[in-house]
Amino acid sequence: MLKEFKEFVVRGNVVDMAVGIIIGAAFGTIITSLVNDVIMPPIGLLLGGVDFANLFVLLKAGSPAGPYALLADAQAAGAVTINDGLFINAVVSFLIIAFVIFLLIRSINRMKREEEAPPAEPTTKECPYCLSTIPIEATRCAHCTSELAVT
Repeated sequence: MLKEFKEFVVRGNVVDMAVGIIIGAAFGTIITSLVNDVIMPPIGLLLGGVDFANLFVLLKAGSPAGPYALLADAQAAGAVTINDGLFINAVVSFLIIAFVIFLLIRSINRMKREEEAPPAEPTTKECPYCLSTIPIEATRCAHCTSELAVT
């Protein structure tokens, strides 16, 4: 059973899948940082200084009672919140990842669709009388000396 497990794990598909998952997780971390650190701050600035990471709705105050300036303060007090700012960040991250994957799949599909070069024009033809191979521009067969129709 151990030998079968080893064969399964060392298989190319399993290793490829593991590499894909690891790279996908790293890519997700990069996209999360892009959204949280690069994209959302200018959007928040344009919307009047809104910090999306600290955008939340208080459902029930914790101890000590609010108001809470930061989401971390509300969570530390044990308040019940709806974290709509974090949700907005997650949606933007998802849209960026989905768009990048779309572009990747689109380019892969284009490469698959690229047609091979059209076949080269033939340089020879068969003599209709003796069936020998002769140059395509020949007007007389070199083998049987028959005159050929010019096409």
